[in-house]
Amino acid sequence: MRAARLLLSVGFLKNNNLTLVLGIFLSVCWVVIAIFAPWIAPYDPIAQDVARTLQPPSFAHPFGTDNFGRDVLSRVIWGSRVDLAMGLGGVFAPIIIGCTIGLLAGYFGGIIDTLLMRFLDITISFPFFILMIAIISILGPGLMSFFIALALVGWVSYARLVRSRTLVLRHSDFVAAGQILGFSSIRIMFRHVLPNAALPVLVFIMSDVVLTILLGSSLSYLGLGVQPPLAEWGIMIAEGQNFISTAWWITLFPGLAIVILALSFSLIADGLAAQYKVSE
Repeated sequence: MRAARLLLSVGFLKNNNLTLVLGIFLSVCWVVIAIFAPWIAPYDPIAQDVARTLQPPSFAHPFGTDNFGRDVLSRVIWGSRVDLAMGLGGVFAPIIIGCTIGLLAGYFGGIIDTLLMRFLDITISFPFFILMIAIISILGPGLMSFFIALALVGWVSYARLVRSRTLVLRHSDFVAAGQILGFSSIRIMFRHVLPNAALPVLVFIMSDVVLTILLGSSLSYLGLGVQPPLAEWGIMIAEGQNFISTAWWITLFPGLAIVILALSFSLIADGLAAQYKVSE
């Protein structure tokens, strides 16, 4: 199976895919930082010290302090937990919903495909970011509202991608063989069609993680995402924008963290795309 060949090539990092290697290395570093944040961070990320406000980077505070005297390095480290949770957790529900809808529409076709695709067209007709803001405004700001909003509107791209692959795969010999052997449609869809349609989905997931991280940080910056005093990079940038000319470090370091984290998953997506082309 092509899926198995791709995973094998990825596992042993064949074809000198340095882009994939670098992306995996950076993402693993961020995961390690997030997991061991309580031991890596030198200070409490929400502890305020009014005697040390707006201190520039120094040996005691390598990333400086913010307007509340909180250590910026500690807040960046703890913020990796929140932003990774938004990026990885935010795509979980859209993947399940989108893949299921795409499989049903592509495999059965007919009236089921028409109804599901019209529902998709209605959803996609609204601007994505505006729809996210509207849903979160109704539910109230917070991480759970962010996940619910993504589950409601973030599945569209997965559904379209899986449907297009399923339309091709449903005419394959292994699908016909499964039907002759009496396999149920559910078994054929989820055990045979979906694994063979998963390669482009896997590439898209990595890109979607990047977009979800940027979306979560943007909503937090606007006050609709994670709420203070929790350490989150978008919040840190919003809090430091009033001091950009006198305390540039408050916004610089969380901004760099967003760029590096997004870059790591972008490199993985590019590397997987290269592996996918080689495996074809």
